[in-house]
Amino acid sequence: MAELPNCDTLLLNLEGGVLHVTLNRTDSRNAMSLAMVGELRAVLDSVRADAEVRAIVLRGAGGHFCAGGDIKDMAGARAKGSDAYRELNRAFGAMLEEFQQAPQVVIALLEGAVLGGGFGLACISDIAIADQACKFGLPETTLGILPAQIAPFVVKRVGLTQARRLALTAARFDGAEALRLGLVHYCEASDAALEQRLGEVLGQVRQCAPGANAATKALLLATEQEALGPLLDRAAEQFAAAVTGAEGIEGTMAFVQKRAARWAQ
Repeated sequence: MAELPNCDTLLLNLEGGVLHVTLNRTDSRNAMSLAMVGELRAVLDSVRADAEVRAIVLRGAGGHFCAGGDIKDMAGARAKGSDAYRELNRAFGAMLEEFQQAPQVVIALLEGAVLGGGFGLACISDIAIADQACKFGLPETTLGILPAQIAPFVVKRVGLTQARRLALTAARFDGAEALRLGLVHYCEASDAALEQRLGEVLGQVRQCAPGANAATKALLLATEQEALGPLLDRAAEQFAAAVTGAEGIEGTMAFVQKRAARWAQ
């Protein structure tokens, strides 16, 4: 099992193949500092190759998911010039890229403020579960800045038309609207319902073979970049390898024998 790094801005709990990562800067509604970005990247690096970690659940402490970037970090970069701003901004984008490509299923449990950087983090999740009372928004332009690293992920999540509206108006909206937009997959009306839904989703994830899930996620993401013919050629090779591999053999035998596969037990 993976050895997790020590963190100052995150709470970590690895149990039953699920890594719970809680953003823990409650004094700033879990605003995304450079330190938090670095710790998130270190946590992901520690479990990326661990097939026993089936899912990563991202959530926030104190009733909020994440209120965006840390203004204090931005103020500190001012004295260092534009290079410092560029590096600060790009580090956040790199973290989003890495989480999107994670072989594990990434689940975002969203409560309270889901703004700016928090909005971007929600967009890279494989499954998003929102509280109905969430406050979503892209406030960057009201501060005279751009949602620079977030924008591509928002467009992929909700489409260009809606992304333009949200980014160019900084409109705030709740969990029900996020569900309508396709930003989240579930919208729940209470804390108990949120936890129940999370349990159901994790139960579904555990029915899926971890290697097959990782390969399938990579294949789905590749559809955005690769030409169809070469992608299908590679997918056929992966299918043949999976059928004759350990998971494929186990899954087939479990089906024939009418029992749960070993990864679902």
